Amino acid sequence: MNNNFVEELRWRGLIQDIIPGTEEQLTKEPTKAYIGFDPTGESLHIGSLVQIILLVHFQKFGHTPIALVGGATGMIGDPSGKSAERNLLDETTLQKNLNGIKKQLEKFLDFNANSPNAAKMVNNYDWTKNMTLIDFVRDIGKHLTVNYMMAKDSVKKRLTDESGEGMSFTEFTYQLFQGFDFLHLYQAENCKMQMGGSDQWGNITTGTELIRRKLGGKAFALTCPLITKADGTKFGKTEGGNVWLDPKRTSPYKFYQYWLNASDADAENYIKIFTFLNKETIDNLTLAHRAEPHLRLLQKRIAQEVTTLVHNEADYQNAVKASLILFGNSTSADLKTLDEQTFLDVFEGVPQAEIDQSQITQGFDVISAFTTNGFLASNSEVRRALKENSLSVNKEKITEDFKIDKNQLINNKFVLLQRGKKNYFVLRVV
Repeated sequence: MNNNFVEELRWRGLIQDIIPGTEEQLTKEPTKAYIGFDPTGESLHIGSLVQIILLVHFQKFGHTPIALVGGATGMIGDPSGKSAERNLLDETTLQKNLNGIKKQLEKFLDFNANSPNAAKMVNNYDWTKNMTLIDFVRDIGKHLTVNYMMAKDSVKKRLTDESGEGMSFTEFTYQLFQGFDFLHLYQAENCKMQMGGSDQWGNITTGTELIRRKLGGKAFALTCPLITKADGTKFGKTEGGNVWLDPKRTSPYKFYQYWLNASDADAENYIKIFTFLNKETIDNLTLAHRAEPHLRLLQKRIAQEVTTLVHNEADYQNAVKASLILFGNSTSADLKTLDEQTFLDVFEGVPQAEIDQSQITQGFDVISAFTTNGFLASNSEVRRALKENSLSVNKEKITEDFKIDKNQLINNKFVLLQRGKKNYFVLRVV
């Protein structure tokens, strides 16, 4: 077994805090560790991808990963990094979210029971639901002082927040519940370690302290830095919101584009954090990128690796093909291979107009098509453009006698008009 898990994370820039003795523990024997996932949505987004990758590395190095979904803590809300209390989830919504997250995690981790270090998924609702308040206060609460809990950064920030909203008792108890999770897994699963983002350090160390005070046991912990972007904007966000792992919420094309559009400074970090390429490969890629940054070698490789990891090879190839449609020498046949969502993503923001099905049935003449909703201002402008050979329908050059009919339809409803290289217009047949 390769015992250099911590060393691997270190050169990738994936270690923020670590409890002394953690590296020695992982070198000494195969170890179980868990990471908690917040079930506030049915899909995880790329902010959660770092935690998933930590578990994948952990399993690759011969250890046993446990993914904890917070069925109980999700009903409370973690105050870490939050300026206001979150909405509490009902059980039906929570269960739906848990099922969605489980399905996603199964794509990254080996849950095969026959594997020597098979991943396991647990839900903290299972060991919390039957516990009474009296039991919880007596068995868990008495081991940690209010002074200890108040000293946590997540608590102090909320109590000194200028908004004056403070913190509810519900949120104040969160670290106790998370500590209880660690205690339970330590006893029930021999899980000696917890990992997470650096904003979770306070909650995680509450667990190690609870294990020490209640059982006299030694537990370990490791956190990774929160990912930031060089320009100060939030990682994992676009104008349209979060970048999700679910292809129904963020299409593979948009997912691919997110990584492709990373800045050079960010790309040098992302290639280490979000791929499993070895150090030599990454160092060589980085040097090649610095020599010819206009080729965007790092961004292209990151987009390839992460899109294939989260989706699949076919989705990656389709995303590349879709990207080339705007900037390369693609054909009408290439356009027709795009599914409807990818077509709309590629041409997002391009002006559109609706035309009636009957116009296509009769054969829609070029002059009418290009003057629809003012794409070109007049018949004479269309004729002038035709003489310049600058008009295309579905990426194919046309002449004045060309008719648009059902054979030109993309996904049975779209026609792409183009003047020159960059001016597009979409006709939607209704």
